[in-house]
Amino acid sequence: MKSTTNKLGNPDHFVQKTRSFKLMVQYATECATVPTRPQFRRWAKIALMQEAEVVLRLVDEKEGQELNQQFRSKNYATNVLTFVYDDTEPLTGDIILCAPVVSKEARQQHKNLLAHYAHLTIHGILHLQGYDHIEDTDAVTMEQLEIQILAKLGFANPYLEHDNANFAQ
Repeated sequence: MKSTTNKLGNPDHFVQKTRSFKLMVQYATECATVPTRPQFRRWAKIALMQEAEVVLRLVDEKEGQELNQQFRSKNYATNVLTFVYDDTEPLTGDIILCAPVVSKEARQQHKNLLAHYAHLTIHGILHLQGYDHIEDTDAVTMEQLEIQILAKLGFANPYLEHDNANFAQ
């Protein structure tokens, strides 16, 4: 897909043309309340700015902790991990969402569960495309892009401290 970009490299108005996009969703979790494949597809597709093949895997805490330990040397399960396979055309990678962590965060932060899943899916898709939040300026760029994409989907700004329970699913 070709997209116009502004000076920050962000897509202007998310101009999209027909592009190749393959998404495989793997449910390796006991959590009962997780989004559907079509929901994940919608969220991922709107955040993509190029052709891609993505595996999105929902895992339980044990697998999430093991992957975080193996690849980041952190001995706990985190909400989202992104793995990019460099030098591939189209863009190829895996996104791991730890369902129990996502659910726990949504409850603790008083967020709509689907809104939180949408946010973390978009966050992972942006990581696949080279966005990061290590430097403050990069974090601001990535967060603004997440906010814009979520707004297009009818979701509230996830960085505001308020109850998102009444927003779109």
